Amino acid sequence: MKFPKAKPASPATRALEVVPPSGPTAWLTTFTAGAMTFLCVFALALSLASGRLADRWSEALARTATVRLSAPAEQVQIQTDAVLSVLATTPGIASFRAIDDAETRALLEPWFGPGLPVEALPIPRLFEVVEAEPGYDSEGLRQRLAAEAPGALLDDHTRWRRPLAEAAERLRLLGVLSIALIGATMAAMITLAARAALATNAEVIRVLRLVGAKDSYIARAFVRRFTLRTLAGATVGAAAGLAGVAALPAADAAGGFLTGLGFSGAGWFWPFVLPPLAALVAFLATRRAAFQKLRELT
Repeated sequence: MKFPKAKPASPATRALEVVPPSGPTAWLTTFTAGAMTFLCVFALALSLASGRLADRWSEALARTATVRLSAPAEQVQIQTDAVLSVLATTPGIASFRAIDDAETRALLEPWFGPGLPVEALPIPRLFEVVEAEPGYDSEGLRQRLAAEAPGALLDDHTRWRRPLAEAAERLRLLGVLSIALIGATMAAMITLAARAALATNAEVIRVLRLVGAKDSYIARAFVRRFTLRTLAGATVGAAAGLAGVAALPAADAAGGFLTGLGFSGAGWFWPFVLPPLAALVAFLATRRAAFQKLRELT
């Protein structure tokens, strides 16, 4: 009775057999890749969400302004009419309206609680102004208000927009720097693990050289094994990160402050790029470490 011959292993499979499939370097590489990718997902989510939130606030404030009127009780109605008249005759204003007591109470409720007696408090009268395209002359409007309604002050939200725009850019920059640092940390840890594995298998490497194995063959074995380990760990880390982002509280449950936290639209594509990117980092780091260590073992 003839038994079928075993199929010879491919060069890639034989190369993988050079590196032990388990041990401290195996779990260290997989754990490092998973943990770093998990952190990368959250760094991406927080930076993208913060940037979107700041952009949304800036866009909402960019075309709006507020006129605040503070005057004695007997002058409030007179100056209110004067403010409305000035706004109605100012070119570049698309629309305007006076904010009533109910809206003022709703604006102050998160800080002072419900039932605030707005009528009995010296709260300024507010007017919302929406800018047209092209816009109005803010300095000219300020001068007209000062002449016809001395208690009125125009706030075009410049002092709000500038910090928000700067915060958005800095958050994006911090996100990029965080991801770069995480990638560098991953490369360093994988390099250490690869060098440790090569040092542990120094005798095996000497035997392979004696039977004619080239350094490129040995290095390829370590590179392939560590790249696959990194890819597996990064895939698990990315999946866990996506699950964590999906489990974040919704906007209603968070009271509106966390509106938009996480990924949206095409942003969901970026976490899927992280595992191949981590594998590329592992490939380059392990290849460099392998050839350096092999030269030391010569």
